Amino acid sequence: MRALRHLNKYFLKYKYRLLIGIAITIIARIFATLVPTLVGDSVDVVEQYINKDITDLSEVKNGLIINILLILGAVLISAFFTFLMRQTFIVVSRFIEFDLKNEVFQHYEKLSLNFYKKNRTGDLMNRISEDVSKVRMYVGPAIMYSVNTITLFVVVIGYMISIAPELTLYTVTPLPILSISIYKLSVAIHKRSTVVQEFLSKLTTFTQESFSGITVIKAYGIETQTHQNFTDLSNTSKDKNLDLAKVQALFFPLMVLLIGFSNILVIYIGGKQFLDGTIKDLGVIVEFIIFVNMLTWPVATVGWVSSIVQQAEASQVRINEFLSQEPEITNTISQDTPIKGNISFDNVSFIYDDTNITALKKVSFEVNTGETIGILGKTGSGKSTILDLIGRLYDASSGEIRIDGTPIRNLNLTNLRESIGYVPQDAFLFSDSIKNNIKFGKEKATDDEVYKASKNAVVHDNIVGFSKGYDTVLGERGITLSGGQKQRVSIARAIIKEPSILLFDDCLSAVDTETEEEILQNLNNISKDKTTFIVSHRVSTAKNADKIIVLEDGQIIQQGTHNQLINTEGYYKELYLKQLSEKEI
Repeated sequence: MRALRHLNKYFLKYKYRLLIGIAITIIARIFATLVPTLVGDSVDVVEQYINKDITDLSEVKNGLIINILLILGAVLISAFFTFLMRQTFIVVSRFIEFDLKNEVFQHYEKLSLNFYKKNRTGDLMNRISEDVSKVRMYVGPAIMYSVNTITLFVVVIGYMISIAPELTLYTVTPLPILSISIYKLSVAIHKRSTVVQEFLSKLTTFTQESFSGITVIKAYGIETQTHQNFTDLSNTSKDKNLDLAKVQALFFPLMVLLIGFSNILVIYIGGKQFLDGTIKDLGVIVEFIIFVNMLTWPVATVGWVSSIVQQAEASQVRINEFLSQEPEITNTISQDTPIKGNISFDNVSFIYDDTNITALKKVSFEVNTGETIGILGKTGSGKSTILDLIGRLYDASSGEIRIDGTPIRNLNLTNLRESIGYVPQDAFLFSDSIKNNIKFGKEKATDDEVYKASKNAVVHDNIVGFSKGYDTVLGERGITLSGGQKQRVSIARAIIKEPSILLFDDCLSAVDTETEEEILQNLNNISKDKTTFIVSHRVSTAKNADKIIVLEDGQIIQQGTHNQLINTEGYYKELYLKQLSEKEI
């Protein structure tokens, strides 16, 4: 249970609720154990009447009626406190489940992009849903039934020893055998539970990727193949679950067998002791039979609880595996660091550690506050990497990035990212309304601000053309919109934020030239007092920038203004003439 120690902080957080739950459980079990005693007393009253020790029938009836009322009262009180017990422990387990899910999700948010490159979405989802649910069963039902079982055993066994020590010894003889059997089965369950959870992650990942990539699956006509792959994975997962179920299925038959054996011992040994006079009252044997059967479920829960704990352990190991990973990008400054927008790169190099690709090689340039810089280059030249480094999605491998003269690592990370409006190359929109997607950049934006941002992004007319306008709910990843519309909504989301720094990563690639010119004109007006980075493959997109740099294989091969670069032999002039001739054609 080493991995489950992670939950101790939550037990401390809710310690008073748990202590109240333990007290309630003890009260419930004490009243429950009164029932066998009262039944035994009733049998003794009847036995005394049969043996002529009591001759008044009305006295017998009155005694039985009183015992029945007491039994009914004890059962009702026990039931009430049992209800309170469930409410206490199960509610605490839901609180802990809530806290643990939030802890995992918040940790996911802190982890760097490299983490998400190395792990699949389906696996991440499974750990925060299925694995946390398995852990909840440990902090809820498992602990509740454990407390219940321990309390019942202490009360019942203690009472049984006080009235018939020898018979009690025979009655509990099967329990050590039960404990050893449970231990052996628990080890097997632990191993098989781990395998089951791993295959569930694979199944979740495959399903999630299939739904996300359904367009590609249909376009290539590979539905049959995909279904077959899913079936194969499902069958393997089913087989692993069956292997686990076969082991778990041994628990309850084993419990019934051992409890039945205990009943036989009570009847046989108790009967002999009653006949030889060791036990004087027949009611004691009746009490013991009821006690043994009362212990049936608690004994059975020992195996069930053991199974739950083993599964929770396996799941918590998987959760801890991610929680133990430290984010590569951390906020090193607690005080606020306002951002104006002067940005400089000083011999910055960067290598992606997952692929070992050198994206940037000793890149140096400076952009003053309010200036616009265009970045051009072939695919894989390092353009997007520059923007990622400005947002501190990664840290430079060498060299230094300074913003307003301060090394970027010495800036408050929250302040830095709040000051940036970022439009990625692959525009990502959430499965929400268009309005809320735009307001993602500024949560408290008014409708007028949303409309203004949309107009500047030249997407307002498209949106109002939809039947539900800005309240149109998008499909997953914005699939409802065209590529150009997604890019423009993403632009609106960035500019509504009114940040100090604007980063546009080839975000006009799916837009026609006329719309592009209109957007660029609007952006020129918007970005007059903002530092703006425009990454593009088109000269037309970057030509109005205050300065332009051209990258090739992670190095700056040209830099200057548009007029300077078109009058200089090199990549920029060749690209300009090529795109100019294509436009004329």
